[in-house]
Amino acid sequence: MDGYVIPLIVAVTGIVIGGVMGYVFGQKRKEVDLQDKVVEAEKQAETIKDQAQKEAEQILKEGRLEIKDELYKRQRGLERELKRKQKEAERLERRLQHKESQLDSKLENQERLERQLTDKRTAVDQKLQRMRQQEEEFEVKFQEIQRQCEEISGLTRDQAREMLLKSLEEQLGQESAALIRRIEAETKEIADKKARQIITLAIQRCSTEQVSESTVSVVQLPGDDMKGRIIGREGRNIRALETETGCNIIVDDTPEAVVLSCFDPIRREVARLALSKLVEDGRIHPGRIEEVVAKAKKEINNEIQEAGEQAAFELGIHDLHPELIKFLGRLKFRTSYGQNILRHVVEVAQICGMMAAEIGADVKMAKRAALLHDIGKSVSFEMEGPHALVGAELCRKHNEKPAVVHAVAAHHNEEEPKTIIAVLVQASDAVSAARPGARRETLESYIKRLESLEEIAKSFDGVEKAYAIQAGREVRIIAEPGKITDNECVKLARDVTRKIEDELQYPGQIKVTVCRETRAVEYAK
Repeated sequence: MDGYVIPLIVAVTGIVIGGVMGYVFGQKRKEVDLQDKVVEAEKQAETIKDQAQKEAEQILKEGRLEIKDELYKRQRGLERELKRKQKEAERLERRLQHKESQLDSKLENQERLERQLTDKRTAVDQKLQRMRQQEEEFEVKFQEIQRQCEEISGLTRDQAREMLLKSLEEQLGQESAALIRRIEAETKEIADKKARQIITLAIQRCSTEQVSESTVSVVQLPGDDMKGRIIGREGRNIRALETETGCNIIVDDTPEAVVLSCFDPIRREVARLALSKLVEDGRIHPGRIEEVVAKAKKEINNEIQEAGEQAAFELGIHDLHPELIKFLGRLKFRTSYGQNILRHVVEVAQICGMMAAEIGADVKMAKRAALLHDIGKSVSFEMEGPHALVGAELCRKHNEKPAVVHAVAAHHNEEEPKTIIAVLVQASDAVSAARPGARRETLESYIKRLESLEEIAKSFDGVEKAYAIQAGREVRIIAEPGKITDNECVKLARDVTRKIEDELQYPGQIKVTVCRETRAVEYAK
């Protein structure tokens, strides 16, 4: 067994020594590899350093080149600016030299002029001295002549001056009066011609219907048996209708028709619409009547609102008070001698706007005033007074401008027109109401009314001629100057007005104008 131990120990010892030697050699190998990596890293660092240094040198070189280029450019710019400044300085220097030479020449001229002025002043002084001597001699001669004239005429100097001034004053007064009359005649002729031209253009541009409208107050029935159903048992249906609508319903012998009578056209229209619906429906009793009348009132109110809005929209007026729009809409159911008042005010606004444009006035203000000029007629059943003043009060209450309020109040001369808008509204209203076909009046009655006006005017003594003009709205009377004085013209106009009021029936008002003229004609030969 001892023979195996020793070789085993030797073998184990060899293995241990081999392992130790392997480990030592492994560590050495790692150190060598590590040194190689360190050397390689140092080489890479050196390479990177060299590259960075080269790049830095390249960047520095490029920066120096850019700086040199920029300095060169600035140097060139400064040189050009310096050259420009030098040229400007040279130009200014030349101008200064030129100015200096001009100033020297002006100084020389001034010295020469001063010498001439001195010479002229001396000559003028000598002439003044001679004139004073002559004036003294003339004063002596004038006093001598004046003394001789006073002795011959028997008048003092002040009396002669007063007589001469009085004569001149009378002559100038006559000439100025003739000049004033001539200027007034020329101005009136030009103004009349221009006014006719403006009105003609406005009428030509205004295209409106000439069909007369009327408010229907008769309801057609399908048969006479419907009258009994409208009356109802013991008259309860007709009493309910009259109570709800405020209209008198007349059921007479007229075949297949019922007549509605009421001073308020809106109530009459509500009654007509409600009765038409009841007849069409066939169910007529107090409960149904109340329901249908309420619906008819609502429909009429909507129609009034739409009519007012449509009229304002048609004229381009968009800021009217809502209450004024309702009053405008109510005019749809009002007529004057067959002319629908809502269409009338729209037509007046169009004509007024055209005339305002022709003379350079405010077109929007003119249209607004003309649209509202008859708005008082929408409440004429509820308020007392002329519709012009009632309408003006409505406009004032709803914050319309003073110019509009004045034009509304003055369109029938309840107030004196003080603005061009008020005059235009007056003229437009007359044009719309007096044009052919505007109002329901036959040609025969129209001519008869004009002839009656002229006959009434001619029936007075001292009237030479009489003319009905402006569609019968004015009577122009030519008086005989030998029979009627200026003061008697006022009395004649008042008497003619009273006789017209007593004997004729006419819409609106009629203006009576009495003209008296004295002419003196002489011929210079």
